Amino acid sequence: MTASTHDFEFDDGTDEPTLRLITGKLSPADVDEIGRRFDAIRDSVVSDLGEADAAYIHRVIRVHRYLELTARATLLASIFPPAWIAGTTMLATAKILENMELGHNIMHGQWDWMRDPEIHSTTWEWDSAISSDDWKKSHNDMHHMWTNVIGKDKDVGYGRLRVTSDQEWKPEHLGQVGLNVLIALFFEYGIAMYDATMEAEKEIDATGHPRLRALKKIWTKVKPQMVKDYVAFPLLSGISAPTTLTANFTANVLRNLWTHTIIFCGHFPDDVEYFTEDEIEGESKGQWYLRQLMGSANIEGSPLFHIMSGNLSHQIEHHLFPDIPSNRYAEIAPQVRAICEEYGLPYTSGRLSKQSFEVWRSLAILSLPDDVRAKLSLSA
Repeated sequence: MTASTHDFEFDDGTDEPTLRLITGKLSPADVDEIGRRFDAIRDSVVSDLGEADAAYIHRVIRVHRYLELTARATLLASIFPPAWIAGTTMLATAKILENMELGHNIMHGQWDWMRDPEIHSTTWEWDSAISSDDWKKSHNDMHHMWTNVIGKDKDVGYGRLRVTSDQEWKPEHLGQVGLNVLIALFFEYGIAMYDATMEAEKEIDATGHPRLRALKKIWTKVKPQMVKDYVAFPLLSGISAPTTLTANFTANVLRNLWTHTIIFCGHFPDDVEYFTEDEIEGESKGQWYLRQLMGSANIEGSPLFHIMSGNLSHQIEHHLFPDIPSNRYAEIAPQVRAICEEYGLPYTSGRLSKQSFEVWRSLAILSLPDDVRAKLSLSA
């Protein structure tokens, strides 16, 4: 279950572009040509996949396993502060790698071409509160198809946050900055509850409240993880049990904070566009590509930073080509940017500090009613 432009249906008979930023700027022929150019980039990468790519993902898996095993062993002596710091750091890093560069990307089908049953979107289960099946339905099928379409893409604010002035203001938004702090700290659980509830609401003839059914489903997934992190490994640590427990908790929180930061900085900073359902009616493949481009933002950083972000720091390339192996995004990014420059299209990119500041500033500004924002001359 992967998201690719080749899996979606488009109306290629559309006469006029409908997206706000390209209306009157690009001709229908331009839009079609951009679509063909992006298709060519994807086809070039897919035809070139081979041993070097397979070696990369196997190397990441080995590094993840080494880090986790070393972290667990180090935390046996976590009663000593240096061991606690080292073990917690390695465990948090391992959990981030597993969630971002491994779980997220494997479940996108980026490595299905290898036909390895252990590294396949249909078999991989990750160390997260949400089941892989629920995540693939909400993320691959919904978010990537309807990226930033208000009312269609449920990831726009996750049903709780106002991230664009196109969303109606509600009194509950007054507290959204504080709410976002909690979401960041416990990100995996918030996303799990949100996605599982959406799936539960679709169930026909099911008994009980959707949220209760969602909680039961999440508990089934989370229970063995909690036993592992908060019972089994602490008990194995003997006199270091209390410090191992706090180390495991800290590693999970650090993983949540990092994941939240990368996701929000790739989707909600300034200059990212949002769209209405009317704007995408009759959307062609070229227009779909343009919406992905304008609805995403990259984060600049070192090669190590890109790996730790799951290469979601190349969010534009990921949204354009969600099923291309993530290790190829840095390679194709200059090609994507060149097309944007040629056609005068936006290519939003910035340092993590800049993108993060913009996200939190916008959340604060958009928490206020529109009339108050107007009086204070605040815009987001």
